[in-house]
Amino acid sequence: MHAIVGDALGAPDSLVMREMEAPQIGEGQIRIGVRAAGVNFADVLFAAGQYQVRPVPPFTPGFEVSGVVVETKSPLHKVGARVVAMVRAGGYASEVAAAGAHAWEIPASLPFEEAAGFMITYQTSWMALHRRAALQAGETLLVHAGAGGVGSAAIQLGKAAGARVIATAGGPAKVKLCKELGADVVIDYKADDFTKVVKAETSGAGADVIFDPVGGEIYEKSTKCIAFEGRIVIVGFTSGVIPSAKLNHALVKNYSILGLHWWLYQDKKPALVTQGQQALYALYEAGKIKPLITEVLPLERAADAMNKVYARESTGKIVLVP
Repeated sequence: MHAIVGDALGAPDSLVMREMEAPQIGEGQIRIGVRAAGVNFADVLFAAGQYQVRPVPPFTPGFEVSGVVVETKSPLHKVGARVVAMVRAGGYASEVAAAGAHAWEIPASLPFEEAAGFMITYQTSWMALHRRAALQAGETLLVHAGAGGVGSAAIQLGKAAGARVIATAGGPAKVKLCKELGADVVIDYKADDFTKVVKAETSGAGADVIFDPVGGEIYEKSTKCIAFEGRIVIVGFTSGVIPSAKLNHALVKNYSILGLHWWLYQDKKPALVTQGQQALYALYEAGKIKPLITEVLPLERAADAMNKVYARESTGKIVLVP
């Protein structure tokens, strides 16, 4: 098999493709012949040693894959099953070992490329909006970075839940994309002050739920347009700046600040992950959500894909194929 390997922590350009031994599996695990691997912002942080889990070189990045089970020691999956799986590392390869409990069979209608871009983005958005923020029909949802991976998923899930969705994006092309995804209002944050637009669009009330994968200044401004009893869900910090919450401000305005680390649900409450996955499949088959796969690149171009995601030059999801 072949895999993308990092011999030291660092930038994506230091990664190389190398022939490797096939992974060995233990009890409860499956070996997957990878058909596609999703590229995520976290992959770049992982390779640089800046993620929650610091890899020990040599390592292979990649947390989500889709493919076919080629060997199994798990009662949950048979050889030949089409699955999507979450792995602690190693997804950028032609084969990967995964825990059977962290893999889910995919509908026949879901192509491998879309399946590989389905798990992290939609599960993150689902848990953020439904488990953490308890988004209700008729509420106003503000989605930051709406043209990105989790942002594009949040727009679709917000509309499917019956919310009025306002999205922010940078530049005309990304604004257009958010409108195509179904956002009711899209704000070019490079040209307009989104806080003023949100207040104007809500008659001064503000957004009931704010989905923030950016952090930094975006978070600070979000506190100025959050509604009474609103909920700001912190999903990530793609700006590279982790803001400090002004708790006196949250107290005075009666809003909540909620964190979302999706992976913990696999460890703490895995039944909720399966529940969410089934709900997402139902929405997919009903035509209410569809992964926005904007590029499919060969595995050897992993560094190019990671650099695009890190520089926020990509839209939707990039996937790699071995």
